Amino acid sequence: MKIGIDISQIIYNTGVSFYTRNLIRALAKIDKKNQYLLFGGSLRQKESLEKFGQEIRKINKNFNAKIVTLPPVFSEPLFNRFHFLPIEKLIGPVDLFHTSDWTEPRVKTTKVTTVHDLTFLKNGKEVDSRVLKVHQRRLGWVKKESDLVIAVSQTTKKDIVKILGIEANRIRVIYEAAPTKVARVKDEKKIARVKREYGIKGDYLLVISPWQPRKNFRRILQAFRELEELNLNLVVVGYTEMRPWFKDQRIIFTDYVPEGEKMNALFSGASCLVYPSLYEGFGLPILEAFTCGCPVVTANVSSMPEVAGQAAILVNPRSVKAITQGIREAIEKRDQLIKAGLKRVKQFSWQKTAEETLKVYEEAFQKHQTG
Repeated sequence: MKIGIDISQIIYNTGVSFYTRNLIRALAKIDKKNQYLLFGGSLRQKESLEKFGQEIRKINKNFNAKIVTLPPVFSEPLFNRFHFLPIEKLIGPVDLFHTSDWTEPRVKTTKVTTVHDLTFLKNGKEVDSRVLKVHQRRLGWVKKESDLVIAVSQTTKKDIVKILGIEANRIRVIYEAAPTKVARVKDEKKIARVKREYGIKGDYLLVISPWQPRKNFRRILQAFRELEELNLNLVVVGYTEMRPWFKDQRIIFTDYVPEGEKMNALFSGASCLVYPSLYEGFGLPILEAFTCGCPVVTANVSSMPEVAGQAAILVNPRSVKAITQGIREAIEKRDQLIKAGLKRVKQFSWQKTAEETLKVYEEAFQKHQTG
């Protein structure tokens, strides 16, 4: 097969970006049979897409890239709203095209789409109406045109069936894994150096990018203030807009921290990750924390129990008391949770994700061929 994959979304440093990058890296390592064409469109970050294409080609010569000057302000109406231009007009003929939570171009042949979550539809009142319409249009094409849909969790599959009305037999659940650059930092000097860089003194709880209401930051703050006697800091990654509102020096806001050594050190040095989200399609930070030997407090709802298993402290995310008690328990059981997390994360790998995705490609292609 000749397989096209949309990589336009990798430039935004989101969970979808990490999924796309790591899936393609894994496919490049295991699949020496099929031909691949990576499609990306951007204006300001076209070079980043080209560099990624070059990186993958070094791994596997069967991977080529077609990167065009196409900013999002044009790609959204072109592919989602008007939907008249087949992707083959831009990339040439392919046997299958894989889209992923970004834009949904018209495809003349087999189409596979990964749906990560339905946050925008489940929390429509919290979303700008114009943004909501964009997602509704995109998902409308997924329902109408995709031969098979990949869901990243059983929770997302149930949402796709219930909210979008896509038949369950068209959906395949394939779990993600921790990003390949995530690794435990055991060198205390490296952790101390990163802590100094961000002005962190002493022990701390870690919170990841809680800017959306579903991330439950208000209750996390309330729980943190119930733990004064533990003399902890609260390190909040990627939420600097709120920094001026907080005078408490124990609450430290970092800028965006890219995956790699610094983020690994922040995970590895934390007393625990506090992640009691109200809804997640997958919950990637749970696996990142496990990989780095960081205890996890997360929610007992949505996809988080699927990912965490018995290796984290699961709490009612709507109860400040439960979150507070969960943090205490995670600190008390730190060594036990670290061992459980390191064991749990071994059940997830990008090689496994890529192998299962290849099977979906083959199934979808056969399904499309037989009508």
